[in-house]
Amino acid sequence: MTPPRLVMVLTENWTITDPRDMRALVRMSQEAEQAGIDAVQLSEHVVLGPSAGAQGVMENPRDYAYPGNQEPDMSWPNSVVLMSGIAAATERLRIVGGAIIAPLRHPLLLAKELSTLDLLAEGRLVVLPTVSWHEDEYAALGVPFGKRGRVLDEQLEVLAKCWGPGPIRHSGEFFSFDDVWVEPRAWRPDGPRFWFGGQHMHGPLLRRLVRYGHGFSPLGTPTAEDLGMLSDGLAGAGRSMDELEMIGGIRGRFPDPNSAADLDEALESLPAQVEAGFTTICFKPSMYIDDARELPGFLDTLVRKVEALTS
Repeated sequence: MTPPRLVMVLTENWTITDPRDMRALVRMSQEAEQAGIDAVQLSEHVVLGPSAGAQGVMENPRDYAYPGNQEPDMSWPNSVVLMSGIAAATERLRIVGGAIIAPLRHPLLLAKELSTLDLLAEGRLVVLPTVSWHEDEYAALGVPFGKRGRVLDEQLEVLAKCWGPGPIRHSGEFFSFDDVWVEPRAWRPDGPRFWFGGQHMHGPLLRRLVRYGHGFSPLGTPTAEDLGMLSDGLAGAGRSMDELEMIGGIRGRFPDPNSAADLDEALESLPAQVEAGFTTICFKPSMYIDDARELPGFLDTLVRKVEALTS
């Protein structure tokens, strides 16, 4: 087996660093690059409302933030702004906007932000456009929650136009404009790399993956049926699974609400994921350490253990 690429989840690490210390996240990114980590990943919310914790707040604060398990005052930095700082401070590290909630932005503004960021990163930008889950957030920003999937689909059409030369025009259900130029354009002629994901495979997700996708990043473990739908959908469009970066992950098990997880136990699932074709593996350091000063040593250990398990 070939060792997978490793992606460090950068947001949600507030048990090891101050949520107001953005420079700490930039330093952590530099340490990840030095350790041979392939990418850092950031997620986002613009605002959270009272229902952010409707499913019950996570028992251990080191855990992943999922739909409905967060305190409404949880810190979510602006992804594009923070990724710009990371891009300027690193050279090889890929930078993944792992949950860009596209319907909360006008697509022309989003295209401008992503193109500029992609140029700053010299093509290292990866974007996962999503509709997200938080109805309070949509209500606060005046965007129709029930139409968010259709909004995203139209935005993807606009973004594809924006990666090419102007002038561009569009007439749709939600956005219309005539003869505009969006410059400077992204690093590649076809724009940043796009990942798509969700809790399960469904029609809109499959269409987005087949038409625009460079990677599949599921939330959780996809079923055989999910992967079969994806393979068939790609084949129908003259594409293959080999064209997609397959993103998996390790997740720690907490012995109690106050303790970190054991890395070796979390890595037990790694060989099977790599054998199944997952070439990229995400991890969140605050699951396993409680002090950011331990990060360089932890990353060196992680890289060594992953290489040993997959060599």
